[in-house]
Order: sequence, then C-alpha cells, then structure tokens
Amino acid sequence: MLNSALPKILFALGSGTLSLFGVGLGAGLFGPLFASKWETVHGLDLASVDLRPDWESAWIRDTIASDPAANAIVSGYLSGLTASGYLGDEQGVWVSSGLYPVAQHQGDTLRPAASLTKIATTLASLSTWGPDHQFNTLVGFRGKLSDGVVNGDLIVEGGDDPLFVWEEAIALGNTLQQLGIRRVTGDLIVAGNFTMNFEPDPGQSGLMLKRALNEADWDYEVEDSYQSFPAGLPRPAIQIAGQVKRDPNSWRNKADGWLVQHSSLPLVAVLKAMNIYSNNIMAQQLADTLGGPSAVVSKVESAAGVVPGELKLVNGSGLGEENQMSPKAAVTMFRQIQAELRPSNYTISDIFPIVGADGGTVQDRGLPKNAVVKTGTLAVVSSLAGAFPTKDKGIVWFSLLNYGSGLDGLRGSQDRVLSSLEQQWGQADGIPPELKTTVRIGEAPYQFGDSQRNQLMLPQPAKETP
Repeated sequence: MLNSALPKILFALGSGTLSLFGVGLGAGLFGPLFASKWETVHGLDLASVDLRPDWESAWIRDTIASDPAANAIVSGYLSGLTASGYLGDEQGVWVSSGLYPVAQHQGDTLRPAASLTKIATTLASLSTWGPDHQFNTLVGFRGKLSDGVVNGDLIVEGGDDPLFVWEEAIALGNTLQQLGIRRVTGDLIVAGNFTMNFEPDPGQSGLMLKRALNEADWDYEVEDSYQSFPAGLPRPAIQIAGQVKRDPNSWRNKADGWLVQHSSLPLVAVLKAMNIYSNNIMAQQLADTLGGPSAVVSKVESAAGVVPGELKLVNGSGLGEENQMSPKAAVTMFRQIQAELRPSNYTISDIFPIVGADGGTVQDRGLPKNAVVKTGTLAVVSSLAGAFPTKDKGIVWFSLLNYGSGLDGLRGSQDRVLSSLEQQWGQADGIPPELKTTVRIGEAPYQFGDSQRNQLMLPQPAKETP
C-alpha cells in the first residue's frame, strides 16, 4: 500500500572549472603553435538544472497503481449504468488504496455532490478549531439578583453551538436552579448566535429555551427528551415573566453578571451527529461561522491541497446542484481529515457514520462491513464517499458521484460495485486501528445534557467548617 509519495531522485552535478578530458590543455602540451588557441573550458552550470525524472506523471501513477481486476469491476459498473439509461459522462468514480487511483472515471471533473459537501465543512472545521473544540453559551442577567429572583432580565449569549438541544436546555435549567434561581421578573434576552434544536431563528430558539426552563410549560417533545436522563433527575421550574427578545449584538460587556458557561459537546461529536443524519442546518451554521462557502473552499484547498477548481460551494448544506466537487477531491478531503484527526487519536470513524453500527443515512444499505461513509442525495444526485477495510489492499478510499433519476437504482449499483471490490481484495479480518471509533453519541463522555459541561461563573459561598 502506498502510504507516502515516491522519493524523487536528484542527480546534482556541481559547477566548477573543467578542462577538456580533465587535462589542462595549453602550451605545455602542444607547444607554442597552439598556445594561443587553447583556453580553459568552463564547466556547464548544471546545478541549477532540475534533472529529476517526473515520478508523478500520469503514466507512472497509472503504472504503479494499475489493478486490472479493479478496472474491470468499475468498467462493469459503468456499463451497467449506461445500460440502465444513465449517461456515462455524468458519472464520476475514484478508487484508491494509496495516493493514486486503482480505478477512476472522470476523476478530475466537477460533479453535483449534494451532501458530500459536508466533507468539506468537516475538514474546514477541524483545521480551524481542532477536534476537541467546544462552543460556549453564556447565561447571565441584567438587574439585581436577590433571594433566587432575577429582578431584571435573563441573558443568553450564543456562541455558535450547532447542537444545543432539549437535553442541553434541561441540564442548563437544573444548573441555574442549583444557583438558587427560581424566577425572572423581566425578559429572556437572546444575544449573539444562539440556536436550539436546529432552529436557525434565534427568536424561535429563545422561545424553546424558555419552555425548557420551566416544566410547567413542557409539551410531549420536551417530556420525551427528559426521559433520556437517569431516573430522579430534577425538573427545572424557572418562571420568566416577560417575553423573549432578540438582540443580535453581544452582551458580554453589558450584563450585570454572568451565571453559567455552557460548553457544547466536543467538535468530533458535533460533526458525528451532523454527518450521521446529514443535518443541513448544522452544516450551514458551521459554514457560516467559518466565514461562508468561499471561506470553506479556501480552507480546504489550503489544508488538503485540493486542486483549485475541483470544489465549488454555494452554501453549507449541499442543497442545490451548484454545489460540486470532483471524485478525486472527495477522496483527498477524506484522507486529509484522517490526517487531521490522527494526532488526537481520533479516526474518520469518529466523525462519519459506520455501516452496521450507526443508523441515519447508511441504514439498510448493502455496503461493505465497517465501511465509513458520507452520503449525498438530491432529486437526481446520489453520491457516496469514504473508506472500507480489505484484506489485500488495506484501507480502500473511494467516491462515487452519480447523476440521473432513479435514486434507488443508483444506490443499489453503488452498493454492488463496492461489495465486488471488497470481494476481489478480500474482507478484512477485523476493524483496523485506522477505522476504529471511540466517539459514541449517548455514551460517556458524549451524552446530551451532561451537567459537567456547565461551569458556574458566580463566586460560591464558602462552606461552613464543622
């Protein structure tokens, strides 16, 4: 398996002064007759000339990575699509077991990618913040705090957390109650970028937070989320007399006091949740926080070396055929994500769905066992990219970007071609370390509503000594 680029051979010929045949030719050899005719010959300056053979030429890449059986399987896959009425030039394939493809079709050509664009958002997020980054939400007040009553307004300052859900709000309410807070006489002010339950409107998110903080206002949805907690967990009952008001400006320097800092799940878990269910709202929020689609493209080209022009984004969600990438770019990004995660002992399995272990978009697919993938779907787009383990080739990286109506047929063809490649190279005996996961949403330390991620900011009264 090719895990590194081939070495380049450099023949460095130094510069200097040479004489013809290595002998100083002049009057001493041929006498005075030729003394004025022969002069020292200065050497060619070859040190500045790059005489390296082009090891990375297309011919050498294809020769090294050549796998006739894989090419035959992919050719059969493409022929089957053509026979079913799909246009061959609108399908893209890239399959590699190292740096170079063992089989590819239109590998450098832009294709509508649908939610494969979340691979780009994932990579840009990791390269910007790191896998353990947490988004912080602050809760404070304006007015006076006395005997458990906020005589004024409760303030929630959002910090771009894309995964603040009912469980987080319930746990936050319980933390406020631990501070003795029972009632707010004024309004709930939502500042900064606060979103809840994938609702992009901060005002609506504020209404949901207000409901979650007081069990008297709970509906079935909140009650159902509460059932995920251990039995006996307190129910918050914080009454807010006023309305929810939205202020897009920061209140960090305007609040009279801060009570709690709530930290999100680590970024790896946020990305895992986003990718399992291909959540468009989360992806859009992350892309916006990064600076928008163009910023995501720029970060990916810088981090992964994606060739400019092989990734095009118009939004963060992948909605719309204008979001495009080449099959090669999809694999390049996946491999770079693995590289970004390795120093922190994470793998791509920690942030993308695993076939046979995670539900979501990979449920009921006939893909190779333990494959780690990202799916993409639009009305006439079915895309799939990721990696799967094999016995003979190790980790195989792939991307399939299909275009045409009849998505069930396209998905079935994708499943069959990958299964055929796995059969050709042998099913791996187990899960290799490169594809093992330690991030399991809902299990410690990745539970929703974990109160340990709520940090008290008010000075606490000293305990009485006996």
